[in-house]
Amino acid sequence: MSSHQQSADPGGPSARVAALRRAATAALRAPSILNTQPWQWRIHGEAAELRADRSRQLPVIDPEGRMLTLSCGTALDHMRTALAAEGYQTSVVRMPDQADRDLLARVEITGHGEPHAEDMRHYQSMLIRHTDRRPFLPTPMLAATVEALRAAVEQRSTHLHVIRLDQLAEFTVIADRAAAAETADPAYRAELSAWTNRAEGSDEGVPASTAVPEVRRRVPLRDFMLDGTGGLPAGTGDDTGATYGIIFTDADDPDAWLRAGEAFSGLLLTAVEHDVSVSPMSDLIEVTSARESLRRLIARIGEPMLVLRMGLAEPIAGIPETPRRSAEEVITGDLDGGDEGTS
Repeated sequence: MSSHQQSADPGGPSARVAALRRAATAALRAPSILNTQPWQWRIHGEAAELRADRSRQLPVIDPEGRMLTLSCGTALDHMRTALAAEGYQTSVVRMPDQADRDLLARVEITGHGEPHAEDMRHYQSMLIRHTDRRPFLPTPMLAATVEALRAAVEQRSTHLHVIRLDQLAEFTVIADRAAAAETADPAYRAELSAWTNRAEGSDEGVPASTAVPEVRRRVPLRDFMLDGTGGLPAGTGDDTGATYGIIFTDADDPDAWLRAGEAFSGLLLTAVEHDVSVSPMSDLIEVTSARESLRRLIARIGEPMLVLRMGLAEPIAGIPETPRRSAEEVITGDLDGGDEGTS
């Protein structure tokens, strides 16, 4: 059977419910702001609803919920990736209920067939992807790789601006000022510390083992530990070969925030397939003045949603995995077509 042909879904409704649950579980691997994992899935009636978990919103860093919603968009794209790898086609209704702002999307299965090879590659990339905060190597990315990343973003109704060499000095100043503004705020420091100093064995937050000690970089990154420490050795890179990009949208509303997260997911999975590492620089979005400066860098043609550092990483074994919550904490709803509560 051609990968473009549809077939009857083996197993019927109960198989579709089970597939949605598997995909929601796979989507637990999605990255999120400070690894807050601010989403909930409810599966019922052969559909999956994605809801924002406001108890995990960061009131100081993310008072509007922009990064929360973007994080949920990343989980949404991860879920669809997992379903596509099983041969399921899906439709998505974003913001389906204007009276319920926490209901971000509804995913329904619309068909079944043989999965595309590309879908399988994306799913495998999802399983091995991780955030690498070490400085990248001096070797720059290939131009073809940059275009592949841009295409992944554009496919999701979003845009990618790559920082030009003549913009790099201004971009560095923006990053410096954003870092200074946040670290000077005691409330920011308290909130960051709360999510980077979780109890041992915690399934959320940013562990010190994944943070890199402060090193000299061309463009500064967030100091997660607030004291320049970290458990992951910086390696031999210096970020001179890093490429910086801005994911931006046409609007600045929850629908755009969600789509930006989907685009981020698509870029991440494409990056893995091109042996490129990516780490987000959300602090440049969190500071209002920095976000306005980024608008100037993209000639005010859109709304900056996320800044990315991209490049070639030094090979290393044993980069610690960021912890994740269990499916039981995140997924509720039907089991084999019947409502069984928490999965």
